[in-house]
Amino acid sequence: MTATSTVINLALPQHDIGVREVAALSARAAYVLMCFTLCWGIFTATGWIRRLTGHQAIRSGHMILATLTVATGVTHAIVFLLLREQGLNVAGIMIPFGGRFRHGLGILGLELFIAITIATGLKNFVNYRRWLRFHQLAYPAVAMTVVHSWFGAIANGHLAVTWLAGVTVLTPAITLTALRITPPSLLIKAGLLSAAPKAAPPMVSEMSATNGASANGHARNGRKVTVSVDNQRCRRYGICQAESPDLFQLLADGRLRYVRDPENGKRAGAQAAARACPMQAIQLQEVRSR
Repeated sequence: MTATSTVINLALPQHDIGVREVAALSARAAYVLMCFTLCWGIFTATGWIRRLTGHQAIRSGHMILATLTVATGVTHAIVFLLLREQGLNVAGIMIPFGGRFRHGLGILGLELFIAITIATGLKNFVNYRRWLRFHQLAYPAVAMTVVHSWFGAIANGHLAVTWLAGVTVLTPAITLTALRITPPSLLIKAGLLSAAPKAAPPMVSEMSATNGASANGHARNGRKVTVSVDNQRCRRYGICQAESPDLFQLLADGRLRYVRDPENGKRAGAQAAARACPMQAIQLQEVRSR
């Protein structure tokens, strides 16, 4: 009986050591993936990837990184259910109150990430501006999770690892977040967004009889311009409205109203708005009129 008890007592610490190693590994993976997700999301939302590389960022990459972040974060939380020395239950890893402050921050941050992930699938069924405001809760969720990670590293004696790797991936995330919340006018002055060119004056040839412009605004050659806006790229900066208020109007609820089939005399305004859009969300296409 004594030998059996001795074996059990020796096995318990070894089991918990293994569980804690898994918890630490999943926590580090979640931390790094979270910073990468934030950086990639900002690059995708602002179009800076296209500006820097000439290629459009793949939006699905942000979703994949976000999903991996939530998965590793959930793994980190669930692993604590396997600890024998603490005896945590489901309520202990889901309710942020009643434990240590850093644990509460981690729980709140993870639950916010899960809620945002679920809400992403409902984007097409709710008001865009409300959804966007809820999605922006990811920023305080990241802040809470970072504080949780750093205090956890201090408590577990892993501060050196956090300084080496944690600061490396956190610094660009903080920098990009600061740029993300900076007003567009300041970003344009800094050269991070395309400056809005001066509106081109209406071309005389488009309205003159020598070019064959008809009274209804359509060219006699049977071609006219149509306007379309990529709702996934558009960030509602309102620069298009400043360039051509007759064709573009940013509504109070965050929606962008625009004229899909403008008169030929407003072609120059549509072209100026398309050039000024920092997200390259406005596409112009010439089609043959009927």
